[in-house]
Amino acid sequence: MLFFQKRTEGALPPSPTSDLEQLTARIETAQLPQHAREAARRELERLTKTDPSVAEYGVGLAYLDYLLGLPWNVATPDRLDLPGAEAVLSGRHHGLGQVKDRVLEYLASRSLRNATGFHVLVVDDEDIARANLEHVLRKEGYQVRGASNGLEALEEVRRWEFDLIITDLKMDKMDGLELLAEARVLSPATRVMLVTGFATVDTAVAAMRQGAVYYLAKPVNLDELRSTVARLSREKAAPTAFRSPVLCFSGPPGTGKTSVGQAIAEALGRKFHRISLAGLRDEAELRGHRRTYVGALPGRVLQSLSRLGVRNPVFMLDEIDKVGKDFRGDPAAVFLEMLDPEQNGQFVDNYLEVPFDLSQVLFIATANDVGELSGPLLDRLEVVPFQGYSAGEKIRIAEDHLLPRQLREHGLTHPYPVVTPEAVRVVVDGYTREAGVRNLDRELGRICRKLAKLRLEGGAGASAVGATPVTVDAALVPALLGPPRFVREAAGASPRVGVATGLVYAGYGGEIIFVEAIRMQGVGALTMTGSLGEVLCESAKTALSFVRSQAETLGIEPQVFLTDDLHLHIPAGSIPKEGSSAGLTLALALASLYTGRALRSDVAMTGEITLTGHVLPVGGIREKMLAAARAGVRRVILPEGNRPDALGLAEGDGLELETVFVRTVLEALPLALA
Repeated sequence: MLFFQKRTEGALPPSPTSDLEQLTARIETAQLPQHAREAARRELERLTKTDPSVAEYGVGLAYLDYLLGLPWNVATPDRLDLPGAEAVLSGRHHGLGQVKDRVLEYLASRSLRNATGFHVLVVDDEDIARANLEHVLRKEGYQVRGASNGLEALEEVRRWEFDLIITDLKMDKMDGLELLAEARVLSPATRVMLVTGFATVDTAVAAMRQGAVYYLAKPVNLDELRSTVARLSREKAAPTAFRSPVLCFSGPPGTGKTSVGQAIAEALGRKFHRISLAGLRDEAELRGHRRTYVGALPGRVLQSLSRLGVRNPVFMLDEIDKVGKDFRGDPAAVFLEMLDPEQNGQFVDNYLEVPFDLSQVLFIATANDVGELSGPLLDRLEVVPFQGYSAGEKIRIAEDHLLPRQLREHGLTHPYPVVTPEAVRVVVDGYTREAGVRNLDRELGRICRKLAKLRLEGGAGASAVGATPVTVDAALVPALLGPPRFVREAAGASPRVGVATGLVYAGYGGEIIFVEAIRMQGVGALTMTGSLGEVLCESAKTALSFVRSQAETLGIEPQVFLTDDLHLHIPAGSIPKEGSSAGLTLALALASLYTGRALRSDVAMTGEITLTGHVLPVGGIREKMLAAARAGVRRVILPEGNRPDALGLAEGDGLELETVFVRTVLEALPLALA
């Protein structure tokens, strides 16, 4: 027989609180917007009528727990310190002036918008009365300006935004009631207080009906004035939420797009989160699944916000130009709502089914080629171009950022090896060929690993005291990295007939190409090879037609176009090529071929041409000129329309290039001939 002993001393243990009771308490105490609270109450009411043993009960509990856990009103205060933010951005990255300026502009706008202060305009045609009121209000700490009549007051309202206007009723040119009506049209948020020595019930009622907030009789009771203005100052509405910009960092790989996003979050004092979109194909990954599906989950956006615990982080949408599209939907279409400042204040996740405000999130997208984005999506983004680095910038970045980090990561700190600037330049010129610094960082890491191995093989420990630091100079780099993998092809080549050096821009930066043209006996046929796109083939035909039309000017026998076949080729045939900027290069290659005069290999050119021989401006000038400098080009021929782009680059980067601007093909030909 089993006996149970009755508890006789001590308090009884509290009965366990049910899940529904806990959720009820959380709903009532949580700081939720009204629509979210109503949705939570509806779901809770449905759960109270559901059998706890059915699967829908657990689904409902998980939904309510998730809804209550979202950061509806939790935000990180922005660090509105412009000098501090500028120091963070400058310390983390070299150059990128446009990007840093955009972030500092955003901070400056936030600082001005959040600036506290109550602005008052005093209007009275009696100078003494107006001066007394201004003096009293300034002593209370308000920002005060004055006007002697209604017309002057309206001019002030057009130039300033005031929180309060204190105006006399009877004035010349425009009385107080007329000023009240006009001011409410110009600045509806401005409040108006009337002061008069002819106070009557009728005028007071008329003023209040037109929108005046208070009515004071002269002589003014200063205590009543102070208390009334203080009350209006406390009632001043908080500024509306400042919508965060939606930026898109566009540029070649390795130019610092992702790391700049992290620096922006650090400068603002916000949390940072990165979402990789490369290969994303399912729309539900972003917008979530509806709860009717088994195992439904919220989208990655709300999941990330729930994990971070704040509603205003810095969100980096990495590789937005590589989002896929298939039968499951177009994920890029979600961005039309999520990245639109006019719509993302009411973003609806399929799982949550309650609008969530994303307007405080600072979205930063990254892309290598914005041409891959749809027009509506691109229209919602503020594109900030990240351009390639010059050789001098790469050397400074390596010395200030990359090399110190690599030395610390490989334990080469006791003592630090000495890597000369000449050695870094050898690595930049001979072992990398890129617009960014990703491969440069990799090659510097290889040098550090070689040095670490040599230090241990030499018997010096990781922290040997008194060890002599190793000096890595230009002569030692080939011993550590092997023979140079890249040569300055344009600088060493000799002039050739029918071969022109062109400049092109791709997603990975600028590059040089060699357009080759030969002719042989035939029937005037044209052959083009090298994986050329349709636009590039049309440019070649345009160039050929122009050269044929100028045969007499160029001293070409017209009959050769009918008796000789022409073959145009651009090497690296496995790489597709497209674009119109090779038109000038094609025209000069053909002119050289048919005139028999060689073109200089160290003269590169770019530009689109018309059928009449005019050279039109093209894009990517900075990347193209950097590519020309890397390849050893001495002279660059550019369209006249690109003069501002080229001059700005030449002055800021110190490229040793002779830049010549032309308007027509015939102007460019003598500049390229040997």
